[in-house]
Amino acid sequence: MPYFDAASTAPLHPVARQALTAALDEGWADPARLYRDGRRARMLLDAARETTAEVLGTRPDEISFTSSGTQAVQLGVLGTLSGNRRRGRHLVHSAVEHSSLLHAAEVHTTAGGTVTEVPVDRLGRVDAAEFAAALNPANGSGTGTALACLQSANHEVGTVQPVAEVAGLCAEAGVPLLVDAAQSAGRAAVPGGWSLLAASAHKWGGPAGVGVLAVRKGVRYTSPLPVDERERGRVPGFVNVPAIVAAAASLRAVRQQAEAEDARLRALVDLIRARVPQTVPDVEVVGDPVHRLPHIVTFSCLYVDGEVLLGELDRAGFAVSSGSSCTSSTLTPSHVLKAMGVLTEGNVRVSLPPGTEEAEVRRFLELLPGLVGAVRAPLGLPSPAQPLPPSSAAAAADTGPQAPVGPLVLDTLGRRCPIPVIELAKRIGEVPTGGTVAVLSDDEAARLDIPAWCEMRGEEYAGEAPAAAYGGDRGSAYLVVRRSG
Repeated sequence: MPYFDAASTAPLHPVARQALTAALDEGWADPARLYRDGRRARMLLDAARETTAEVLGTRPDEISFTSSGTQAVQLGVLGTLSGNRRRGRHLVHSAVEHSSLLHAAEVHTTAGGTVTEVPVDRLGRVDAAEFAAALNPANGSGTGTALACLQSANHEVGTVQPVAEVAGLCAEAGVPLLVDAAQSAGRAAVPGGWSLLAASAHKWGGPAGVGVLAVRKGVRYTSPLPVDERERGRVPGFVNVPAIVAAAASLRAVRQQAEAEDARLRALVDLIRARVPQTVPDVEVVGDPVHRLPHIVTFSCLYVDGEVLLGELDRAGFAVSSGSSCTSSTLTPSHVLKAMGVLTEGNVRVSLPPGTEEAEVRRFLELLPGLVGAVRAPLGLPSPAQPLPPSSAAAAADTGPQAPVGPLVLDTLGRRCPIPVIELAKRIGEVPTGGTVAVLSDDEAARLDIPAWCEMRGEEYAGEAPAAAYGGDRGSAYLVVRRSG
């Protein structure tokens, strides 16, 4: 089965497998002990720390190993906020950070801290000047910014952030910057200027259960956990030396191969970005087409339940993932797609691991149109290549002046994506040109998907109003003016 979900976790690199097997025999003992086996484990741990520091561009004594990338991010956030509490209690981060950081921000606000979430554009990229402005909040409380956070590249759409520019602005403001490099570590050098960096071994082909937290010298940091003598007091508990050795070995191997392999994967992703809109009607490819990670491409399909589409792809032999609201247990849109203001329904993320063959990608592209068409077929939608069928009312509008009529109200309250957009597509033909449709929905995804549908189909989105104004007992009314004749 072609595995196209490397952004979630990459297959174990062969070098990691070899290093892990060897380290299980040599590095099983407690590296804090002075007897021979302990000293041998300590030598392996120190060598792994040096290798990791070299690849990430930092000093070995600034590296601590954690149990995961999530733990690295959360320790980095909470420890730096604690260490800088005299400076203030304000945290700044982009709107598209990983959920691990957002959960740490929730803990911070629960404890009385403040947070500014910097918006992104439709490509998922922050504006550096806007980020810098958030470092000095005009909240009237005199609270200074203790920490800023910006991912190196987005985990859902691959957009690369302006880390170097933001790092310079943070340095001017005297604010430490934490960079979540989980998706880029090993693939590309992280721009300098950061104060803290977090990474995750299983993203680059190392074993799961190893994260990296780098804290530059001079950064005020106080562990939010009880402190012991291990990992410089930042991460308590026994370290997994064999897994760390394997993680470091694979990080070096991946970095050495990155230039050639990333060029090859970028060409395959360019092929997907070009072909999907050509062969699948009503699809939106999201994320920056240029400033992006080489192996990730994300697109969303109108009128498609993301979970159903992923199931069809799985049956066809392809493992992909989704940020769609329809695959979330909370039934809310991906916060990344929401922040970008792009279509959320029928979302598919393809992330290619090293070694992906062109033939596998071409087979995916051959099968995708038929699979999407099969999911859409039972809905009875008009063909996207044909004009939407006019109703008798719309036809009458072409024969002479008509008396004004109220908007067509579509009650989809209590129904989840993609039903609101499907009903809109089915019924828009009943509205004369210039007429209005009010779609009633209490599904959060509708706030994003209906405007996106309008942009894709050439209709006018006229805004949002309370559903009560159109007979609804909850939710919102999303107003669409028909422009197509």
